[in-house]
Amino acid sequence: MIAKERPLATLGVVSDTHDLLREEALEELSGVDLILHAGDVCSPEILEQLGSIAPVVAVRGNCDFGEWAGRLPVESAFQVCGWRIRMIHNVAELSEHPELGWDADMVVFGHTHTPHFALKDDGTLFLNPGSVGRKRFDLPVAMARVELYSDHLWVEAIEWPEL
Repeated sequence: MIAKERPLATLGVVSDTHDLLREEALEELSGVDLILHAGDVCSPEILEQLGSIAPVVAVRGNCDFGEWAGRLPVESAFQVCGWRIRMIHNVAELSEHPELGWDADMVVFGHTHTPHFALKDDGTLFLNPGSVGRKRFDLPVAMARVELYSDHLWVEAIEWPEL
């Protein structure tokens, strides 16, 4: 039996909670090393609840208002285990913040509530986990889990179409 390589870190990626954090999402986030929230949190209690599971990096979405939301950056650039990550709520606004630098291995975004990931020609992964908040249109309730390895990453899309 060949042992599976252990990831350097496991990320739980959510967006568009809109003040609703479903039990199913909480269960999936259990055991992750870091939670990324791509905006439209809508309440500081959501960040507190996520923070009780793992450290959280969050950005402000177009529905995040108030003093607590003003402390969230519009865009964030950071590294996890050597992987360069940029996060913004609306990916269409990415080019408006060149001061954060262009290089990234992964760009995490939300806003559309549509789960989506695509590998661009330059090797950058663009990841929208979907929404774990209130169901909109015919879109599934969804999130993602990302495992980071030294030379590759693995993305798992998690959807609950029945919710």
